Amino acid sequence: MLTPRWRLTPLALTLSALVACSPAEQAPPQQESATVTSDEPTDTVADKTESERLQDFFERTFEEDLRQSPVFQSYLGIKWDYGKWDDMSEEHQERQIAVAKNRLETLAMFDTEQLSEQEKLSLRLYRLGLERDIENDRFRHHTYVMHQYRAPHTMVPSFLINIHRVTNKADAEAYISRLDSVDTLFDQVIEQLKLREEAGVFPPAWAYEQMISASKNVISGAPFDISDTPSTLWADVQKKIDSLDISDVEKQNLKGEAKSALLTSVKSGYEALIEALASQQSLSPEGDGVWRLPDGDAWYQNRLKHFTTTAMTADEVHQVGLENVERIHTAMRGIMKRVGFEGSLQEFFTFMREDDQFYYANTSEGRQQYLADAKQAIDNMREAIPEYFGILPEAAVVVKRVEAFREQSAGKAFYQNPAQDGSRPGIYYANLYDMKSMPSYQLEALAYHEGIPGHHMQRAIAQELDGIPQFQKFQSFTAYTEGWGLYSEELAKDMGFYEDPYSDFGRLAMELWRACRLVVDTGIHAKQWSREKAVQYLIENTPNPEYDAQKAIERYIAMPGQATAYMIGKLEIMALRERAKSELGDKFTYAGFHDEVLKDGTVPLSILEEKITQWIATVKAQD
Repeated sequence: MLTPRWRLTPLALTLSALVACSPAEQAPPQQESATVTSDEPTDTVADKTESERLQDFFERTFEEDLRQSPVFQSYLGIKWDYGKWDDMSEEHQERQIAVAKNRLETLAMFDTEQLSEQEKLSLRLYRLGLERDIENDRFRHHTYVMHQYRAPHTMVPSFLINIHRVTNKADAEAYISRLDSVDTLFDQVIEQLKLREEAGVFPPAWAYEQMISASKNVISGAPFDISDTPSTLWADVQKKIDSLDISDVEKQNLKGEAKSALLTSVKSGYEALIEALASQQSLSPEGDGVWRLPDGDAWYQNRLKHFTTTAMTADEVHQVGLENVERIHTAMRGIMKRVGFEGSLQEFFTFMREDDQFYYANTSEGRQQYLADAKQAIDNMREAIPEYFGILPEAAVVVKRVEAFREQSAGKAFYQNPAQDGSRPGIYYANLYDMKSMPSYQLEALAYHEGIPGHHMQRAIAQELDGIPQFQKFQSFTAYTEGWGLYSEELAKDMGFYEDPYSDFGRLAMELWRACRLVVDTGIHAKQWSREKAVQYLIENTPNPEYDAQKAIERYIAMPGQATAYMIGKLEIMALRERAKSELGDKFTYAGFHDEVLKDGTVPLSILEEKITQWIATVKAQD
């Protein structure tokens, strides 16, 4: 899983946690333009090649989007608007979609015959990104602006703690400025909630309790109450201020300003949001899937297309899921024979759920051991990857526990990009709230998925690529990124890992989980399954514990279609690899295949197929 996203600008919609670069080298923001312009004399522009004009366009529009998003700027480490949040107003979103439409028309100005193949691909991807934004805008108010999995109420503390760096007094003042405008940000969130209310779009009623509880967590502890325990934000801002090389008087003044902002803007903002959520809860229609919403079926098909980058229908996705569940169950029975287990597959699932040998202690020591073992698994993999990859990432990756304020609603694992300049490592977040949801037999596969050779490998390499425009390094196609993560789990087996048969079972269990997602996601949103029915399907067909199943189904309900991308993407990458092996024979190399997959950043599955087809032809033609 990747880091959270929420509605920002058309470009920022495609981004997760990004990069940081030297703020001192950045120019101040300017006004956005929606057309191709230049301050250079006309004859100089005319002298430019088509490649140079295209490169200028990519750079200018990327920067325009950056200027529109203080949050995106902070992910990049730029401090133009370091004390601000993004504009979530309806007016801003209208302006942004108008810009997207204008840019789409502008693309016709470029003569593709004068561009290189790499430039043609970049232009194609840019166009596709605009078309997706415009197509998705039809369902702007169908997307849940608030849901329990991840949304502004948890984004605010997560962003301030993990992304807003404080290295000087001005940074601390910007932090306080952001605290001081949380109420304004949440006013816009509430506005978006009301627009969805008017459209008849609500998350399921049960989700509101979790959103309200998580919001209350943020404003619990000092200075919000008389507790001796500081709230998450108060602890963070004090720690960052204390680290500064300034006088004690300045530190105390900053802390006083921060405390005041917490007690006014932050407290009132969260209280208003909690009140808005509570008032909407009783209005939510019965059921769990999007079929219960106006035009829900059309929106779900839009979501499937967006996340899988295919034209597959819900019925087709459902059937692929059923077929792969059966395939993986068969492979699991082979593991049962290897370990000498006598009984049914369901009995083996029960054994894997309940036997203490597969679980870390539900203690601080147990959690620390899990983090250490996950780091060791990634370190071991790092030593093996040069044989299978030509392109290697320079950025480091670390393993961290999900913070307490969001661990009850967050997924079991996710990844945050490193800084492009190396100042921040990639982070694999492990959710250790319930150690029964993090069995030892799944540790390897999960570490390979989130770390190396999975998300860290793919996304760090994308950020470090030369010869492609910035937007292409951060564009997101979920079937590709999550398909690569799942593919990486199986690649590790090809590389000789999972020596313990129980770890190999864990790999299969992780793949089974993604196959079941195809069944339950379409079941919930297209076939009107209840949350309870979907949870029961996971319990009956996987070894995961009930809590794991419950949290997963709640996530799929909150993010319709997203969970289908993993298996659809992985199956396509595996099919392309097997085709390459078959056609190339002795000329096939893992490194060659992987470098072709990774060398252009994320792409839709159809373009990935074209790339591999061309690569096969090129290798065949070599002596």
